[in-house]
Amino acid sequence: MTSSDNAPEFGDVVIVNGADVKGREAFPNLTRRVLAHNDKLMLVEHVMEQGSVFPLHSHPHEQLAYLVSGHIRVRAGAEEFEAVAGDSFVVRGGIEHQVHAIERSIALDIFTPYREDYAEWVDEAS
Repeated sequence: MTSSDNAPEFGDVVIVNGADVKGREAFPNLTRRVLAHNDKLMLVEHVMEQGSVFPLHSHPHEQLAYLVSGHIRVRAGAEEFEAVAGDSFVVRGGIEHQVHAIERSIALDIFTPYREDYAEWVDEAS
């Protein structure tokens, strides 16, 4: 693989021990952990306490979300809906979206391509 000076190097297999990845507050009462990732995609865990808000934002990355536990309200483009544990959805890149935690919730987000803006969240242990 060819890389620029700023691009991380990835092997054929990237293994992340979840117990070694510390969560850090991304927004009030919302914790983020960047898990396994390579140059094409990234797995991120978000833990949202009841009442927390992931502010309205957009990014060029495709995003697939899976709600592991809890209950959230999502605004994505012109759509507004609720999701509960076991639900999943996809938000296309460039679409503004926002999430409110109706109750404590844990979501797994998969982004493609790799989110360089989340590189600072990559734990040294991973």
